[in-house]
Amino acid sequence: MSSALSSVYAVCSDAAGVAGNLFAFGLFVSPIPTFRRIVRNQSTEHFSGLPYIYSFLNCLICLWYGTPLVSPGVILVATVNSIGAVFQFFYIIIFILYAERAKKLKMTGLLLAVFVLFAIIVFVSVKVLDPGVRQPFVGYLSVASLISMFASPLFIIKLVIKTRSVEFMPFYLSLSTFLMSLSFFAYGILKCDAFIYVSTSSLLADKAAFCAQIFVPNGIGTILGLVQLALYFHFSSTWSEDSREPLIDTYA
Repeated sequence: MSSALSSVYAVCSDAAGVAGNLFAFGLFVSPIPTFRRIVRNQSTEHFSGLPYIYSFLNCLICLWYGTPLVSPGVILVATVNSIGAVFQFFYIIIFILYAERAKKLKMTGLLLAVFVLFAIIVFVSVKVLDPGVRQPFVGYLSVASLISMFASPLFIIKLVIKTRSVEFMPFYLSLSTFLMSLSFFAYGILKCDAFIYVSTSSLLADKAAFCAQIFVPNGIGTILGLVQLALYFHFSSTWSEDSREPLIDTYA
């Protein structure tokens, strides 16, 4: 009975993990309509590039976390975030190309800061920390970056409430955030189930760290995604049908 339940949990957890990766890819490609608009209008208008900076930093940290040097056996974390990093980098480059001078300088500086910060993280991980400390160090950094990435679209809430318009809070971004966070939250619950883990002190310590890294950011991401969806449905009836173009940015 225990073996059968363990197999069911393993299948369900893998399914949740695959779903999370699919929704993550959906999150990566969701900015495409906005950047088509930016290229078409030759301007970034009132959009902000900060969400892409946060996302790029998060993808780099999570990519590093998934490498064998940090976390052997979770290469899928590295692959999905490497794809995400490429998407976010190109979004940032396009944003810089079409932004006005002030935004261009700001975004260029932030992009360079991301590379410097990531280089420091890699250097400290490899040259300063022991292998046993390396994984939790990078893991908790990824938690912080994930929370920042999930929270960044909420900058638009004040504008949404003030204008009673959801033009700058896109439905697909909010939905992708919610579904991805919910999938990985479920993945964490299933992976932390007693049928999968053996109750030894060392494994329980690893289990606690794993649960914190999964539950905290994705639990917050689920709540924030739900808040965005609630706002969207509340104000969507007042949004002009003529302006119904999916956007993903926040007001500068």
